Amino acid sequence: MLTRRTFLRSTGAAAGAGLAARQFGLDEVAALTQSTQGRPAEQIAADEDFWREIQFAFTLDRTLINLNNGNQCPAPTVVHEACKRYMDWANQAPVYHRGMIDRNIETARRRLAAEFGADPEEIAITRNASESLQIAQMGLGLKPGDEILTTEQDYGRMLTTWDQRARRDKIVVTRIDFPCPTTQADLLQRFERAITPRTKVMHFCHITNQSGQLFPVKELSRLARARGIITIVDGAHAMGHFPYQLRDLEMDYYGVSLHKWLMAPLGTGLLYVRRDRIASTWPLQAAPERADSDIRKFEEIGTHPPGPRAAISEAVAFQQAIGLERKAARLRHLTLRWANALKDEPRIRLHSSLEAGQTWGLAVVSIDGVDTNKLVVHLWDRHRIVITGVGHDNPKEPALSYRGLRVTPNIYTPLEEVDYFADAMRRVARNGLPA
Repeated sequence: MLTRRTFLRSTGAAAGAGLAARQFGLDEVAALTQSTQGRPAEQIAADEDFWREIQFAFTLDRTLINLNNGNQCPAPTVVHEACKRYMDWANQAPVYHRGMIDRNIETARRRLAAEFGADPEEIAITRNASESLQIAQMGLGLKPGDEILTTEQDYGRMLTTWDQRARRDKIVVTRIDFPCPTTQADLLQRFERAITPRTKVMHFCHITNQSGQLFPVKELSRLARARGIITIVDGAHAMGHFPYQLRDLEMDYYGVSLHKWLMAPLGTGLLYVRRDRIASTWPLQAAPERADSDIRKFEEIGTHPPGPRAAISEAVAFQQAIGLERKAARLRHLTLRWANALKDEPRIRLHSSLEAGQTWGLAVVSIDGVDTNKLVVHLWDRHRIVITGVGHDNPKEPALSYRGLRVTPNIYTPLEEVDYFADAMRRVARNGLPA
């Protein structure tokens, strides 16, 4: 097993302090990963020496425990420094240097397409998943009476966008609800039963931010296409979280926030548009007619900083240096660590599946009889644990209502932090919240 001492020796560092003092960049990560060749990802996931080294690639605040990486993950130092470097360069002569950097964004487009399995001409670089998905939502030609089929667990901003179109364009929005967790077969059946002759769009998550429920994207996309229905998929919590290829999912639109699981700078997102849908989709901001069939028309947003987008390439390189399979296995290892420690507690309730291939770094947990919002405050005030509450209410089917904590560690999270979280939860489950 690789230890910190042997790794330092192999990379020529004189002592552990030297490693902490210098930047732990792509070369060091790649060398560390190379030393694990031939070992399965699941074995590496439990190798604490390996992941202790990976932590040196981040600049972190260790006075708190961050279990809300699902909102935004800290970018690795090499990514953050690249973003600042591009911003400094652009600031020297903005009109000149910004244009130079913007032209190099094509490299980021090619690398994203290669890493996630798509044609570069189907990839637009946006600012976040909301912008990506709204391009699809607002860019479709819909008529009064056309129906949108979505779920109660889709992201709030996206549901608000459909509700606005319903007010403006008199379309109909139908929301499906489901228990948490459920099966992919159940989700497929619920959508199939809900389709009507008026259904024009199916909008659903790849993984919901509300429960971590995984959707059968390919099967739903095939179901929709067979009926002439357009598919829009929210992949904000999927890309960079576990391995898959965009082209294999067969949907029409796919939106992502790259500042989540890919750990790119804040203000970066991705929109995949199936090539035969580009020309018929209106951009959010006007583009010239000559750009109708060009994926870049969706990037027409006026003057904006080039640094975050240029640094996407560093985020892709960082992921490649570790390997997405190793990354996904570590995320699952961390989730199973706290979930298995809590699942047999009488008052603990898990709202996410722990089955292999269903959950990686996002799961939801609650304590019966304990208000989730008060639990969030308690964990912060008493334990300095950063976490968020999620869930929804369904007055028509109360059994489908739930509230819980969304727990999202990341690859820099050590075991002692998830163990501490589990212990804090166990104490509340047994003793209640302190007065």
